[in-house]
Amino acid sequence: MPHSGALFEPLDFRKDADGATKHINKWVADQTRDLIPAGALNELTRLVLANAIYLKAPWASEFSDTSTKPKPFHVRGTQIVDLPTMNRRGEFGYAKRDGFTAVSLSYSGGELQFLILLPDEVNGLRALESKMNADVLWQCAKLEARDVDLYLPKFKLEPPTIALADKLKALGMKSAFDEPRGSADFDRIAPRQPNDYLYISQVFHKTFVAVDEKGTEAAAATAVVMMKATAMTGPKPEAIEVRVDHPFIYAVQHVPSGACLFIGCVTDPR
Repeated sequence: MPHSGALFEPLDFRKDADGATKHINKWVADQTRDLIPAGALNELTRLVLANAIYLKAPWASEFSDTSTKPKPFHVRGTQIVDLPTMNRRGEFGYAKRDGFTAVSLSYSGGELQFLILLPDEVNGLRALESKMNADVLWQCAKLEARDVDLYLPKFKLEPPTIALADKLKALGMKSAFDEPRGSADFDRIAPRQPNDYLYISQVFHKTFVAVDEKGTEAAAATAVVMMKATAMTGPKPEAIEVRVDHPFIYAVQHVPSGACLFIGCVTDPR
């Protein structure tokens, strides 16, 4: 179930910046993973705003562990490496678009889905990224259900913490970082003194995504889906085969709105 909550907690950055870092990281780790790098806080730190989003969702229909076998994957679009690859045939959202294939897998409950955007070309990730916009993603929110034989590598991504200050400044958010000096205005949080006022020194971002046979983030929760059996009147038609064997874009998408909670790309599932 979604959970949100906010709390204020006093910490002594002047006397024990390292202890404050560990305390914040423990809270973040309880929700997700460690966030703040060692040495990022010091005696001048006055306030840290930490925000955590955590998703733990099982597939609507799980992959069978016994179907996971080594299959080739073009790591970074070049080196071919055999990686544990899940396989399941069933009804998935599917669409063939100009230059890429879209496939969606439902999570239990139906409001969220895992979206795969697979370039036609092994080295087509950069070209596909250039096409990405809100409209493309919105169109993929409700794909037509088709019979698909899907091969999807298991993956676990935990890149290092990213410092975003320079990127945010480049986007125009300068005064919050006190550029030019004296322009930061957080007086409603702490009244400004002539030589003592608040400004943002750094913004850190941390991401963790894991996908396996059970769902996302190796969820311990399971889902049992009861399906109505139907009589077969003839041979089962051929399924559309989709082999996710080279770099691709993924997203965890809220189906009713089309909004993406997480979005990224996989170039090396190892």
